[in-house]
Amino acid sequence: MKALLLTNEYPPHIYGGAGVHVQYLSRELAKLMEVEVRCFGDQDLPDGNPEVLGLSVDQKKYTCPQPLRSVFGALQLGLDANTINISSDLVHCHTWYAYWGGILAKLNYGIPLVVTVHSLEPLRPWKREQLGGGYDFTCWLERTALEMADAVIAVSEETKRDVQRLFQVPDERLHVIYNGIDLEEYQAVSTQEVLERFGIDPEKPYVLFLGRISRQKGIVYLVNAIRHLDPEFQIVLCAGAPDTPEIAAEMQAAVEKAGRERTGIIWIEEMVDVRTKVELYSHAAVFVCPSIYEPFGIINLEAMACGVPVVASAVGGIKEVVADGETGTLVQLEQMAMAPFEASDSNRFSRDLAAAINALMADPDKRKAFGAAGRRRVEEIFGWDAIARKTEQLYKSVVYKQQ
Repeated sequence: MKALLLTNEYPPHIYGGAGVHVQYLSRELAKLMEVEVRCFGDQDLPDGNPEVLGLSVDQKKYTCPQPLRSVFGALQLGLDANTINISSDLVHCHTWYAYWGGILAKLNYGIPLVVTVHSLEPLRPWKREQLGGGYDFTCWLERTALEMADAVIAVSEETKRDVQRLFQVPDERLHVIYNGIDLEEYQAVSTQEVLERFGIDPEKPYVLFLGRISRQKGIVYLVNAIRHLDPEFQIVLCAGAPDTPEIAAEMQAAVEKAGRERTGIIWIEEMVDVRTKVELYSHAAVFVCPSIYEPFGIINLEAMACGVPVVASAVGGIKEVVADGETGTLVQLEQMAMAPFEASDSNRFSRDLAAAINALMADPDKRKAFGAAGRRRVEEIFGWDAIARKTEQLYKSVVYKQQ
């Protein structure tokens, strides 16, 4: 069997959980079958397994509004991915950026289409801020791809329920396969070079956030929680790749405001490599994931694998990853629209988030117990080898069904 994976992100160009998922899934699947990856970038590894081909499009001649350029670029790349002959037995798409290419492959080459749902457009209305009218198109594209797919993989039971509620996908085509973690790569280390590089005091405990500057990731609420946090510990915000210039400006203003009220805030304004992430996780006292929407939340797995207790919002797949009262603390998120930083200063979720962080930071024994339990949970449930085998079995079912 040979599988073609279509994806927006693939190393070295990764900025989110979907890219991490494809990186490790393709590696593990390649131990079981032939794998080809076609992605957006400059990669060119024709002789390996996985075989990797990066594609790019010249947007210099685009005169459409800026928010639409990523949409039309994704469509062009999906077309380009199909003009190169496809010899695979199925096509497996990741995120809406790849759905057009998957639809074309299914219809033109007559192969099954598998889609992994990493997020759902109707549940991310703030994407209109980033895509303009293109958001309406991506919603249509997602619906079309999911409803015509031969198999849809949800990354959590909560995501499966969302798919059932929002789309007409027959139950027999809908499956749950979790995200995973590389247990050897993500484990606690003792090195401190990264702490020294970013000016983090190794003698003083710190709370860590790691992720994109995005409405979805809820960093607005964590920044507004800083005023309620105990001043005795550090706050490390490893946050980069803002979705829009407006969000970037809001973040800058909010961090500066928080910095006038207390010391010990370290903002790392970049998306860091795995080695850097692992060291940041390893020395953190608590990891915080304040997402307002998270189909899975692979960053929580990364933190737990490094033995770090987690404080996270009780949304989506996070509730299936973080065991409340065992590996961390889940904080209920009230229903609300995302607002600029200044408009959310008195938000109840920010205060509840701060209370949970303060309570865990004040209890070293609980932190140690939660961290050890988190590592055990990851080892028992979320290894990539088992996830690849489940994916292989699904591939076989859709391919053999078509034969």
